[in-house]
Amino acid sequence: MQQFEYDIDPACGKKRLDVFLTEVQADITRSYIKKLIETERVTVNGAPAKAHYKLKEGDRVEVEVPDPEPLEVKPEAIPLTIVYEDASLIVIDKPPGMVVHPAPGHSGGTLVNALLHHCDDLAGIGGVERPGIVHRLDKDTSGLIVAAKTDACMQSLTRQFKERDIKKVYLALAKGTFESKTGLIDVAIGRHKTHRKKMSTHTSVGREAQTRYEVLRQLDGFAYVQLFPKTGRTHQLRVHLASIGHPILGDRLYGGTLGPGLPQIARQALHAHRLELTHPVTGNLLQLESPLPSDMEDLLPELT
Repeated sequence: MQQFEYDIDPACGKKRLDVFLTEVQADITRSYIKKLIETERVTVNGAPAKAHYKLKEGDRVEVEVPDPEPLEVKPEAIPLTIVYEDASLIVIDKPPGMVVHPAPGHSGGTLVNALLHHCDDLAGIGGVERPGIVHRLDKDTSGLIVAAKTDACMQSLTRQFKERDIKKVYLALAKGTFESKTGLIDVAIGRHKTHRKKMSTHTSVGREAQTRYEVLRQLDGFAYVQLFPKTGRTHQLRVHLASIGHPILGDRLYGGTLGPGLPQIARQALHAHRLELTHPVTGNLLQLESPLPSDMEDLLPELT
């Protein structure tokens, strides 16, 4: 079971309890928050509260989220592009369109299903639904993702991510002409107020997020950029680029659609290019790279 605690500040005062929780809990749906409130797993100042309760400055909100019911996750013989593997961990070059772990609506065909088939000793590492999974990539983001094969490795990688010791570099194609070749986007990210599938920088309750960018090549109305996330928030790179007027090409959720006559891509043009971590057993620095995938590479000559 997970527990969360929030002390209400003036900015969040007068908000409905259910609205506040949908903003601060990015990974929990509005309907599930309603269920938590109805089953008295949400308290305000130590007592159960109704969804419509108007919060006040100084209130203390506590939330209990029970462990999920185990899903039946079956191994599947799905081809994997393995960049690195040993007895402790495995690094996969994930193709666009592959979901990382099972969830309602995606019970099969995921990276976890493929890993369970490839690594027969993976089950039980890190939980039933996400065995070995330490971080994630969006379904339509391609590139490097690491999975742990032992509990010790899982703990080490989790710590490295938490302490921001793992370095990640992404490549992206973004709309517009950048005024500066380099920059730092330092804006908090939270759940969008009305669109539940979106994250936003326009939120009163957000988590700190920083992304450094470097323009590798400025094209005619588009740019080929490197992205260096310092934090790992949901949709961080997509939201941050959109927030400065440069949404990622093909990102229909955040404004990256392209009009007639312009180059098209079937997904957001975002690729996890480089991963740098300390090996949990040897202590050696692992530096791994994945080349730009063909659907992004094919656009570069067209964007001139």
